[in-house]
Amino acid sequence: MPPPIVLASASPRRAAILRALGVPFEALAPQGVVELIRPDDPVATVGVNARHKAFAAQALRPRAAIIAADTVVCFQGRVLGKPRDEAEARAWLLAYAGRPQTVFTGLAMLLPGAETPSLRIEATGLLFKDYGPDVAEAYLRRVRPLDRAGAYDVDDHGTLLIAERVGSHTNAMGLPRGLVRDWLAAHGLLPRGRGA
Repeated sequence: MPPPIVLASASPRRAAILRALGVPFEALAPQGVVELIRPDDPVATVGVNARHKAFAAQALRPRAAIIAADTVVCFQGRVLGKPRDEAEARAWLLAYAGRPQTVFTGLAMLLPGAETPSLRIEATGLLFKDYGPDVAEAYLRRVRPLDRAGAYDVDDHGTLLIAERVGSHTNAMGLPRGLVRDWLAAHGLLPRGRGA
């Protein structure tokens, strides 16, 4: 009997990506995890945070297979998590105009009883359109930016802001579908016929 699967996140975007794989799961926001930002190291930031979330979920559901993720944006050499407030979100969106950035997601996955997670990091490059303040304001009116890394969501009116993407779309949403699918398949947790 395969173990139940727990997604250690309250993000509806991550849940939608996992649901698209046809996997039954429980979404469980890990409590007491303080997300750290290492200002010049996105890989370490997402790796540490994803591991902490995975272990927090494992403490609550020790018999489950745990999937945890953390996402940050790296812009002009600086790591950005979620904005503090709408003013910071606005400033970030205005700064992005016409410039590239990279979205990093750390993925930590634990089988029941495992002491060390399988840790993967994926990066997706984005180039933003050269827009003005009116576009940034239009975006802020449509999207709640405070619970999103970098103050935007590629899947929620992202075409207002983003000109080009290199890499995984679902990674830029916060959960790299291919990496999750491969881990589930490797451990016999992917439903039959859901290998694509």
